Amino acid sequence: MSALEKGAPQAPAGKGIDVVTFGCRLNTYESEVMRREAENAGLGALQGGAVVFNTCAVTAEAVRQAKQAIRKARRENPSARIIVTGCAAQTEPQNFAAMDEVDLVLGNEEKLKANSYRALPDFGVNDTEKARVNDIFSVRETASHMVDAIEGRARAFVQVQNGCDHRCTFCIIPYGRGNSRSVPMGAVVEQVKRLAGNGYAEIVLTGVDMTSFGADLPGAPKLGKLVKTILRQVPDVKRLRLSSIDSIEADDDLLDAIATEQRLMPHLHLSLQSGDDMILKRMKRRHLRDQSIRFCEDVRKLRPGIVFGADIIAGFPTETEDMFKNSEKIVEECGLTHLHVFPFSPREGTPAARMPPVRREVVKARAARLRAAGEAAYRRHLSSLSGTRQSILVERDGLGRTEGFTLAAIDTGTPGEIVDATITGHDGARLIAAPSAAQAA
Repeated sequence: MSALEKGAPQAPAGKGIDVVTFGCRLNTYESEVMRREAENAGLGALQGGAVVFNTCAVTAEAVRQAKQAIRKARRENPSARIIVTGCAAQTEPQNFAAMDEVDLVLGNEEKLKANSYRALPDFGVNDTEKARVNDIFSVRETASHMVDAIEGRARAFVQVQNGCDHRCTFCIIPYGRGNSRSVPMGAVVEQVKRLAGNGYAEIVLTGVDMTSFGADLPGAPKLGKLVKTILRQVPDVKRLRLSSIDSIEADDDLLDAIATEQRLMPHLHLSLQSGDDMILKRMKRRHLRDQSIRFCEDVRKLRPGIVFGADIIAGFPTETEDMFKNSEKIVEECGLTHLHVFPFSPREGTPAARMPPVRREVVKARAARLRAAGEAAYRRHLSSLSGTRQSILVERDGLGRTEGFTLAAIDTGTPGEIVDATITGHDGARLIAAPSAAQAA
């Protein structure tokens, strides 16, 4: 999964529903479904309104931040109903149910159903039913939940898959999301058509283990076939982007689409996690460092200029200095640009939590070194784009993203508009872009 995206609760003005999202792009998509279903259940009609937290469990820090935000929301909204759901609620429901600030805890399956939001005191439910969290591994399908818009976003997310069949030793997410299950291709295409028809120029496909898409569907179509089908059947999509992928599962159709489909964005975020073979084995990953390096080299030959990001964990248990240096070196060896660094955070119930730990101060220092390596690589990337022409999707006034997902400052265009621009320089954090003559006219 991608890096933690912090959410900040906002007090509902009188009646209404406020959804606070932590975590990945899949959570962002699901929050829109939750908002609709909660409204259908009449949650917004409650006196004082409601605040719904869609939590993340990827790190202990993510859980801590969610609890902090819940307490703050209760102080600021004493009469609001507070509902907690998402991966952290699924994996540790009783910890959230024990919070006095919380009125209701819902699991990841329950959060997408209107009936779940009727399980509040005003709807005749008693305190013993405060946590409604079923066994996520009993869920066999992922339904298509149609949404018309992603509130406050210039791009739209579409869920194609949920859950994970792999059991990396550090990861709690399968226990929050269940086993891998795919959304049928036809439903994905219809959702993309709907969002493109509503004016979204960029669609992002997302899932927990997206490159496992299709294994449970009739005929076992792979992600590459889905991508090609979307681009063929939805010509109105100007940009199609993939969220995090596992490079070892990239199929031939996906590689062909990267090489030939210009509407498929030249940006891949890789779930690398480490650059050392022994640590990768102890993580129970399915790739080795040389396979990651070779993948990046091969894809660059198919699509020169493609931009790579990656997740890397610093300070995994048993990691020595030499092992860590292999992770440092892979930033340059893979040519990574957008780096998400996670200091190792033990999650109770995972095998890694029982392995010999690295001292906390060493973990923090290594994470800082990795971030410094990532920042240096990012600045080199910014410099390499000076003087080039770029197509920029405006996200909000004054800021947008290139096709390679690089942040750019641009003083024209409205959110959701694609602007043709020339890169005149950078400020170390973002590109400085000027609209082309034709665009300015």
